[in-house]
Amino acid sequence: MDNFNNKTAIITGGASGMGAETARALAAKGAKVALLDMNFAAAQELAQNLGGLAIACNVTDAKSVEEALTAAQEVLGPVRICVNCAGVAPAKRMVGRDEAMPLEDFSKVININLIGTFNVMRLAAQAMSQLEPVNDEGERGVIINTASVAAYEGQIGQVAYSASKGGIVGMTLPAARELAKFGIRIMTIAPGIMATPMMAGMPKEVQDNLAATIPFPHRLGNASEFAKLVLHIIENSYLNGEVIRLDGAIRMQPK
Repeated sequence: MDNFNNKTAIITGGASGMGAETARALAAKGAKVALLDMNFAAAQELAQNLGGLAIACNVTDAKSVEEALTAAQEVLGPVRICVNCAGVAPAKRMVGRDEAMPLEDFSKVININLIGTFNVMRLAAQAMSQLEPVNDEGERGVIINTASVAAYEGQIGQVAYSASKGGIVGMTLPAARELAKFGIRIMTIAPGIMATPMMAGMPKEVQDNLAATIPFPHRLGNASEFAKLVLHIIENSYLNGEVIRLDGAIRMQPK
């Protein structure tokens, strides 16, 4: 996509972490941003600062996402960019001390991370497919999903999380192939250990130990680096159907 000016972007999980930083980066480039999040108060505060729109949205609910897309398009215009950052990262062993992991715990992670991503992707793609192309190549829009290096090297306690992120990786190529006829690109970013609000709640010693495992640079990733990659993917129209690891060359070892 040649430029961001007046392009409407929806960002799920846009109230915090990588979603919020992506919203800031897109707004700085001239895009009109809609922040879709369960935490409406936080989304509204950020949206006001960015001149954007906050929408309360549950990505696992079809009607909620349909209404959010409709609201974004009515207020900001046709959606050309969709960035899926909404997700959860619980840690729980499949076999605990006293019992097996409750099935509903596994289902919840899959429902939010994987099915929620697909739910937004399918509806955003449908909306984009009805638009006129933005350039001579016939591009109508771009959808960027968020996976994790846990899709490849999940740790103990991450069986549900890894399965959900592995599903996002697995959707990338077939979705890109299917949507190619509409001029819609699908890309996925697989972040490594990022300095998110969740990570910030851990003791500094734990953060330092994790950073030491990263080959280079020896630090946690920044949300701004995720946002920069999002911007590049949007601008580089030859990126399609691929998963990009953003991880400082880390390869997680079993513990």
